[in-house]
Amino acid sequence: MFRSTFFAISLLLATMLASKLEAQDRITVYAAASLTDVLQEIAEAYKIQTGHVLTFSFAGSSTLARQIEQGAPADIFAAANEVWMTYLQERNLIAADSQRVFIHNRLAVIAAVESALEPFTIDKSTDFLSLLGRGNWMAVGDPDHVPAGLYAKQALSRLGTWTALENHLARADNTRAALVLVERGEAAMGIVYATDAAASNRVKVLAVFPEHLHDPIRYPFAIVAGRDSKSARAALDFLGSAAALEIYDRAGFPVDRP
Repeated sequence: MFRSTFFAISLLLATMLASKLEAQDRITVYAAASLTDVLQEIAEAYKIQTGHVLTFSFAGSSTLARQIEQGAPADIFAAANEVWMTYLQERNLIAADSQRVFIHNRLAVIAAVESALEPFTIDKSTDFLSLLGRGNWMAVGDPDHVPAGLYAKQALSRLGTWTALENHLARADNTRAALVLVERGEAAMGIVYATDAAASNRVKVLAVFPEHLHDPIRYPFAIVAGRDSKSARAALDFLGSAAALEIYDRAGFPVDRP
């Protein structure tokens, strides 16, 4: 009886220890939807090199920031702009001295590959409404909270075309959702990140916005307050390592090299 009880207790303790060690080896990253493909590739490289696992929750930066604010179990937050990182910093939800920027992006106008629309150059004379055509929609991340939508609104406002287009927008929860609307033909055109367009063989790039028309598209990464650990720091270091920068670069993200 004693030996049986001792064995059961030992097995329980071993299982608990294994679970704890597994949890320490698993880092959860809440990341902007536009990082989906590239971070999954980096996670594969991370596991090969370290044996540890990166798990992800991908969504709009605003959605993820609010989830973290509500206590979601994120170790690292990777946003598509600095607005939502600042939102968490102001609430003391970002670990001190952990924020870093590794990559940037560009903003592109897209259409389905079968569209008759031809590439064009964006300037003050660009008539987006005519290009869009009567009764059609422009897909974009919701400008009220999605970073890609905020950048799009800035650019269109500076071109003087925001007011004309505002009622012709199909507002999506994130930039990947906007991409899907164009892929499916539910929107005639879309404004997404250049890397989203490059990741799809169902859309073509019509134009790229000049960078002076919007704030720099920067992706801040940081550790969430209360989740700072050696494992989290190691994962964050890897996300900015030379190996990771090569993967970002292949995916079309302009990178900040040391």
